[in-house]
Amino acid sequence: MQHLAIIPDGNRRWAAKNKLQALLGHRTGMETVRTAIKVCIKNNIKYLSFYTFSLENFKRSEEEKSYLFALLTDGFRKNLPELVAQNIRVRFLGDRALFPEKIRDIINEVEAKTAHLNKLNLNLLFCYGSRGEIAHAVKVLAQKVKDGILSIEDINEDTVSNSLWTAGIPDPDLVLRTSGTVRTSNFLLYQSAYSEWSFLDCHWPEVTAELLEQNIDKFKEIKRNFGK
Repeated sequence: MQHLAIIPDGNRRWAAKNKLQALLGHRTGMETVRTAIKVCIKNNIKYLSFYTFSLENFKRSEEEKSYLFALLTDGFRKNLPELVAQNIRVRFLGDRALFPEKIRDIINEVEAKTAHLNKLNLNLLFCYGSRGEIAHAVKVLAQKVKDGILSIEDINEDTVSNSLWTAGIPDPDLVLRTSGTVRTSNFLLYQSAYSEWSFLDCHWPEVTAELLEQNIDKFKEIKRNFGK
């Protein structure tokens, strides 16, 4: 397996289940992210992608959004030295024009200071929506055709892939979604065409290293023929 992608659903529901403030679910979920990172490094998985903040998440309350952005900022300020020490490259993938002004500095700093690292590529899909990503790729290709850089006949799956926000990153082998929700939620729609999907009945903060290992082992047993 090269690439594990995760939709870490259920932070707020976990908090409600445990009679905690909803926002505390997000903080606990951050610890599970650390668990997933350790599991990927142990299993020599080179790419780990998280659905961190979707375009639809902008509809949430100002209080929750502010908390999430502060949690992200504080987490990276605290953990950046550890990420560098572990040889982890961090990238934020999404509509960068929508990145909140108050966290752009820390995003740029984290990406710059980890750009040369290669033990694990940690991709945070942020201000992300797959339909928006595909629309952006269409615009990029259309502009190239308009400028005479590209002909319509040269547009194929590779040129589309190379115009996506995930350009240069292999498609996910396995996509995990927690909380028992069975839908893709506008996540890597183009890239996951041949991915295996696993929908877990537990909330994200309840995910353990053992559960992740079990799903990785199950994936290894699957014979993938890509339609052949």
